[in-house]
Amino acid sequence: MNIQINGISLFYQVSGSGEPMLLLHGNGEDHQIFTELAAKLADHYTIYAIDSRNHGQSQKTEDYSYETMVADIYGFIKELNLGKVNLVGFSDGAIIGLMLAMKNPTIIKKMALLGVNLKPEDFTEESYQYVKETYEETKDPLFKLMLEQPNIELEDIHKVHVPTLLIRADNDIFKPETYINLLAALPNASLKIMNGHDHASYIIHQEMLYPHLMDFFSKK
Repeated sequence: MNIQINGISLFYQVSGSGEPMLLLHGNGEDHQIFTELAAKLADHYTIYAIDSRNHGQSQKTEDYSYETMVADIYGFIKELNLGKVNLVGFSDGAIIGLMLAMKNPTIIKKMALLGVNLKPEDFTEESYQYVKETYEETKDPLFKLMLEQPNIELEDIHKVHVPTLLIRADNDIFKPETYINLLAALPNASLKIMNGHDHASYIIHQEMLYPHLMDFFSKK
């Protein structure tokens, strides 16, 4: 399905029934990375799997910024009159979720942030060099985005009281201290480490997060 938000067309897929749950993919991906997980979650929630602008079947624009993508998701929630939503975001999607909670804390009931970072400096040295070299070779604006954004200050997330599940891989592309700092700064957060996995291996076309997400989101 397509919806007009902020002057562009966003593609999304709806399944299931129950409370609304948004699934937000990472950089260079689309909603299909969640196909297997969404099928399980749809037994309990109305799933809205969205393609961010400049991704998948959503409209391509000249605007590559997390601020704009946050505005898109806020507009999506308002346009469909979803009320308070649950949110699962991976990488870029997790950044969007966190920034949305910072701007509009009452719009999110609970959120799971998978492989999130606050700044480009959170990359491990090896990962940062890979992103930098790939951008120099390809000039892909999505890689430029990762080199320049986001720029979230730890002190600015203290006001985010949304119940939050942080998930990282033990072999993530971001430094472990990123999550230690986040856990300390977010007033209502818990952390799960996926052992034996890299940044994306436990997420893309996987359903292994299902029991962990259900435990978190279904808890009163």
